[in-house]
Amino acid sequence: MSALQTSSSDVPTLLVKIFGKDRPGITAGLFDTLAAFSVDVVDIEQVVTRGRMVLCALVTEPPAGHEGELRSTVHSWAESMKMQAEIISGIGDNRPRGLGRSLVTVLGHPLTAEATAAVAAKITKAGGNIDRIFRLAKYPVTAVEFAVSGVAAGPLRTALVTDAAALGVDVAVVDAGLYRRAQRLVVMDVDSTLIQDEVIELFAAHAGCEDEVAEVTAAAMRGELDFEQSLHARVALLAGLDASVVDKVRAEVRLTPGARTLIRTLKRLGYQVGVVSGGFTQVTDDLQERLGLDFAQANTLEIVDGRLTGRVTGEIVDRAGKARLLRRFAAEAGVPLSQTVAIGDGANDLDMLNAAGLGVAFNAKPVVREAAHTAVNVPFLDTVLYLLGITREEVEAAETHDEQ
Repeated sequence: MSALQTSSSDVPTLLVKIFGKDRPGITAGLFDTLAAFSVDVVDIEQVVTRGRMVLCALVTEPPAGHEGELRSTVHSWAESMKMQAEIISGIGDNRPRGLGRSLVTVLGHPLTAEATAAVAAKITKAGGNIDRIFRLAKYPVTAVEFAVSGVAAGPLRTALVTDAAALGVDVAVVDAGLYRRAQRLVVMDVDSTLIQDEVIELFAAHAGCEDEVAEVTAAAMRGELDFEQSLHARVALLAGLDASVVDKVRAEVRLTPGARTLIRTLKRLGYQVGVVSGGFTQVTDDLQERLGLDFAQANTLEIVDGRLTGRVTGEIVDRAGKARLLRRFAAEAGVPLSQTVAIGDGANDLDMLNAAGLGVAFNAKPVVREAAHTAVNVPFLDTVLYLLGITREEVEAAETHDEQ
């Protein structure tokens, strides 16, 4: 029976720290050296930053009379590898982590020292302890993840998100645990989220009523108008347009930067991806085919005798409809609602964002930013990947795989 099996809290332990220039074989070499002294491994952590390594190994104390030899041997090995070593005696394992486990993702473009200091201070003030910090990405934004214990995700989110915009960063706080990477369905809005445009305004430009439609659209997105009423009012202005305009609008649609990367990476990692839109199936059906989306639902412009009638047909996709479709897609995908992610920018996305396990406001109106679980205010849709704990390396691996 090992020393750890008898008692883990009062066993004498040694913290062995190795630091210096990273090179292959350091980790194996250290543990080969320690193996000669019949120690058990309690904990390991290794960090490499700009080619410099810090390797920490917490091990049980060697048999009586051999600690001095262990220390001497480790220091000699480290010197031979042109590394430095430090060995600290102690008792037991790391102190227990406080109740409450949260993951705090901070996105900056750039991420300043001032913002980082403010986030760290707010975590401490909220009663949290930073257990680990890990960089998820260095471009197109800098994304770092703080593993925090001692405070629940809800109160921590309240403490951090309020001043995030003033600090020039986006902050997301989620419960730590396996479920985060188990979020297997992502559903997003289309207009001003997946694409840079408002589709009805593209149609309106061909009808010569762009300004009138844009004014109504803006009021609806701010939550000042009932969406269904505003939809009918805007579509009525399109009456008489030749149906050939559909192909022209499809050609004019501009994907949001990072949209292809987001979808490609999610699909490569086994996620299902869908869109719901207050726009029109004449565009979303095309996007579904082009991007390989699993689900798509929107309103449908009525076309009779080759011309738009100024009406829509079928079930209206409004604010409540988007949330309803999220639930439908989740059921069809076999994914619990708690394991879904919703992304949107307008007031008519709010029910969907609140229903999802994680609701992300993407370059959203203030009313949406305040109500969503988290907000992203940089113009790159693929930054949402970092909120899911997906690293830039995984993104690049997905892209490389698709190119092969």
